Amino acid sequence: MKLNLEQNPNLNLFTGYAADHVMVNKVRHEGNLIVTSERVLVWAAAGFDDLAADDFVALRELAPEVVLLGTGSRLRFPSPRVLRPLIDAGIGYEVMDLAAACRTYNILATEGRAVAAALIFDAP
Repeated sequence: MKLNLEQNPNLNLFTGYAADHVMVNKVRHEGNLIVTSERVLVWAAAGFDDLAADDFVALRELAPEVVLLGTGSRLRFPSPRVLRPLIDAGIGYEVMDLAAACRTYNILATEGRAVAAALIFDAP
C-alpha cells in the first residue's frame, strides 16, 4: 500500500518566517497579518503594546475554532480584556511567539481545522 499526503494547493501555508517577515505561499509579508486557510489580511493592530479589544473583532468575524496569536520574537501575554471578543464568542486562542504560531498554524490548517494566525511583528 502506498500512502500519499493530499494537500490542497489553494490552502494558505507559511513557507518561511524571520523576525521581520513571513512568507505565505512564497509571498513575502512584512506587516501585522491575519492568515486563514482561505485569506491573508493586513491586520490593523498597531503593535503588541497597543492591542485593544477592537483589534480582535475582525478575528471574531472570521469565526475560527482557534486563534494563534504570534507576539513577535518573544512570548508576551495580552490582557484578558483585550481578548474579550474571542472569549465572549467561545473562540479558543493560544499565545506564542511568531515562529511557533507559524509552525502550529501549518499543522492545524493541513488537518483541516478552522484556524487563524494573528501575527504581530516587533517594532523596528
